[in-house]
Amino acid sequence: MLVRHHRALLAALILALGLRVTAMLGYPPALLFWADSFAYLKQDLAPGTYRPAGYSLFLAVLRPAHSLALVTAIQHLLGLALAVALYALLRRRGLPGWGATLAVLPLLFDEFVILLEHMIMADLLFMVLISAGVALLIWRVSPATAGVAGFLVGLAGITRTIGLPVLVLAIGYLLVKRANWRNVAALALAGAIPLASYATWSSDQNGKFALTGADGAFLWSRTMTFADCSVIKPGTDIAALCPTMPTDQRPLPPHWLWDSFSPLQRVDRQQRNELAQRFAQAAILAQPGDYLRAVGTDLHQLLRWERTASREETSRRRNPYWFPFEERPLKNSVKPIAESYEGGPAATRIVEPYAGWLRHYQRFGYLPFPVLVLILAGTLIAGLRQRRPEVLLPALTAALLLVAPSFVAAFDVRYVIPAIPLICLSTALVMARSRASALTAPMAVASPNAAIAQSPTERGEAPQKRSRRRTSGALGRIVGARTRRLQHRLRRPARRRHHRAPSSRT
Repeated sequence: MLVRHHRALLAALILALGLRVTAMLGYPPALLFWADSFAYLKQDLAPGTYRPAGYSLFLAVLRPAHSLALVTAIQHLLGLALAVALYALLRRRGLPGWGATLAVLPLLFDEFVILLEHMIMADLLFMVLISAGVALLIWRVSPATAGVAGFLVGLAGITRTIGLPVLVLAIGYLLVKRANWRNVAALALAGAIPLASYATWSSDQNGKFALTGADGAFLWSRTMTFADCSVIKPGTDIAALCPTMPTDQRPLPPHWLWDSFSPLQRVDRQQRNELAQRFAQAAILAQPGDYLRAVGTDLHQLLRWERTASREETSRRRNPYWFPFEERPLKNSVKPIAESYEGGPAATRIVEPYAGWLRHYQRFGYLPFPVLVLILAGTLIAGLRQRRPEVLLPALTAALLLVAPSFVAAFDVRYVIPAIPLICLSTALVMARSRASALTAPMAVASPNAAIAQSPTERGEAPQKRSRRRTSGALGRIVGARTRRLQHRLRRPARRRHHRAPSSRT
């Protein structure tokens, strides 16, 4: 029975699992990303300066196993579990099995999702936490589900700080739905627990109650592509942060954070973030048009059909977003960190033919960004026109994840990927509503008594505040059963008259 009802999903899961097994076989034990992976793998846990340590805490829980392969295996399973959870939510909302399976296909088969699952980076964990929190809130609104959803979103906030505004969106969702104050309080308090705990830890270690100590530095790097100190006229205390390169020769924002040429490297470490924040604010106020143009240039990359800028052989060999073509030894500066975690050699190995299969799959196994953006735009319009908060919550969260990085730091391909499950969810919810309307319309035309089964909102009445008992699933089923009995009784006299008519004529 289970297989028959969910055979489309099971078939997709088997194929998706095969791709992930291929990644495990082709690139053991894991893919490592520049310096970021090794910062997360450090044995000495401490609040991060440039990134929160939520993912480091996740890795610390798995450290006793001394296996990077175990980390990637769990990440692969988390990706599959998220797809199953979204599928269950969509079935609950009325989509058939094939429709719910179609909605989660990008999450199951997108090559970049598989790559992030196999990489020692925070993005996959962040995607799962954010998507699970939003989905749980849409599944059912109660103090328990709101509390768990808020806690998941809070954990996402200490994994990547871009998740912080999502907690605000979630609270707004409950307020728009006129949820009970207990639900709103449960969501807000549960979301604040991991955030406040982490900030307290940071205050104890670094003397600053914050999630990171580099928000100003990231914003400053954003301004470096256009900042003109002859226009900004900075004060003497921040003038040292002025760029000296001509604007047409300046590199992308991330280089201004890490490379030795950056003026930021010559500023006292204790004052670096504060001074960078002040310079960035002055630059944006003095050159708002240039700032928006720089953001627009970054966002224009969402219209690029291919995931990376070039497919040339030389570019692919050094691009961290392509499955590697050749093995590269670890640098001596980071080798002890990775090998301490792994308990042995930790460099990524390439095993053919599995690695080659994945490299070929990567050429076509994705949904292009322009298609995603177009789908998201249509979903936002539909959600606004239909006034459906359950559609707008995942859609607005996805839009936030797509757009916000370009305003506060820079565009990066991997920043887009966590929005994929949210776009799939919001779009499928619109389709579920459309399908339900198509199925109920003939019934409403055929029988005037069909209005009995409609909700107050569907009849155009103002939504009423409902008690927890009335919103329970069990009571809903009882009411539905009684409604069907009432409709049956209303139709029964007509049928009896129809059968009596011949006997009266005789």
